Amino acid sequence: PWEPFNRAMFRFNQDLDEGLLYPLSSAYVALVPDLVRLGVTNFFNNAQDLWSAINLLMQGRLEQSVQMSFRFAWNTVYGVAGILDLATELGIERWHEDFGQTLAVWGAPPGNFLMLPFFGPSTVRDAIALPLDIAATPAYAIGEGSFRPVTTVLQILDTRSQLLGATQLLDTIAVDKYSFVRDAYLARRQRLIEDYDRLGDQDNGASPGK
Repeated sequence: PWEPFNRAMFRFNQDLDEGLLYPLSSAYVALVPDLVRLGVTNFFNNAQDLWSAINLLMQGRLEQSVQMSFRFAWNTVYGVAGILDLATELGIERWHEDFGQTLAVWGAPPGNFLMLPFFGPSTVRDAIALPLDIAATPAYAIGEGSFRPVTTVLQILDTRSQLLGATQLLDTIAVDKYSFVRDAYLARRQRLIEDYDRLGDQDNGASPGK
């Protein structure tokens, strides 16, 4: 229903990406050694693990919440603030959860698709959850003013650098990039919610293929 606005925001985001984010992230990949970039990715993933543990607890998934809490504690203490992902080497599974997924588990409908400036594809439900998700990032969770700009820029570069291959794929296969991104986002979010439903079925002894 909001396609004219969404397409305008999509064009804005694409112009911003082509003019600034893509060149910077490409330079980041070219200039920063792989091992250093892996450490940066691990650091931000570790911070996300704690937020995932909190969301799992709010969703009533106690076992997974304890698992993610242990994962965060282990990597933080023994992995140098999460720069080393030692928990994965131990075989501890990662559950990536955000507050939008928690709202979905609580029964909140997704609402219309919404393309946000700067943040990209979303829904009304995910947009409502976004401020809490942002507040849980290292840039905002750590109350140090001088720390915030550095971590914010670094997280943007880290996230964008991991999507360089997806950008090339999108340029190759998508006739209408907006429609492709919209459909892919909605399908992925729905799959994340269905994964939770299937987990509940398994916990209750039902077939995983239900």
